Order: sequence, then structure tokens, then C-alpha cells
Amino acid sequence: MGLQDRNKRGFTRLLRSFGYAFQGLKHVFINEQNMQVHFFLAIIVFVLAVWLDVTRLEWLILLVVVSGIFALEIMNTAIERTVDLVTEEYHPIAKRAKDVAASAVFVYSVFAVIIGLVLFIPYLLEKFL
Repeated sequence: MGLQDRNKRGFTRLLRSFGYAFQGLKHVFINEQNMQVHFFLAIIVFVLAVWLDVTRLEWLILLVVVSGIFALEIMNTAIERTVDLVTEEYHPIAKRAKDVAASAVFVYSVFAVIIGLVLFIPYLLEKFL
């Protein structure tokens, strides 16, 4: 949110906040390699889900998992940029903050892969056996 919107209310402020959010999302998709990798993998997952004709519930699970990865990667980027803003010099606590934020994405990604395997393997076995 811009500083000019700090103590304002109303529909215009709401619309501006969506614009700011879109700018942040665009920045992450254009500038963050990990987000590009997650996006590419999400496309593969969604194409596979269409091809395998997964159920509505399984689609919902996939959407929650993929959106969770995106949200965590966005938060990780925000934390990293905030740490960079606070200190340009190497500091062990700054490194720890960045590492811990990245670990949240890593943990979620591991479980996303497990969920994908649990969901897709039965369909793939049925299709190819």
C-alpha cells in the first residue's frame, strides 16, 4: 500500500491496493527464478490433471497446494527483500532469517510432491497397466 493511502478508506483505496498487489505478483513472476520454476511445474501438474481427468475434489487439492507454493514463495521473497533492505552486509542473523524463510517453501514443496505422487500414481498405473 502506498504511503498516500495510509489513513484513507474507500473503494479507490481498495482498487489501488489490488494494483499494488498485482505489481508485487508481476515482480515475483518476472524476477524470481524459483517462482518461474514453480509456475512451470504448476502448468505441468494442471496439464497432467486434465489428461488424467482427476475428480473435482482432487482439483481442489491441487489448487490449494499450488496456490500455497505460490503464496509461500511470495512471502519468502518479501522476507528476503526486507532483510536486504535492513542490512547490505553479511550478518549471521540475516542469513538465518533468509534460510528459515526458504525452508518454509522447501518443506511445503516436499509435501506438495508427496501429495502429487499420492494423487497421480493410481491414475498413471491405471492408464499404463
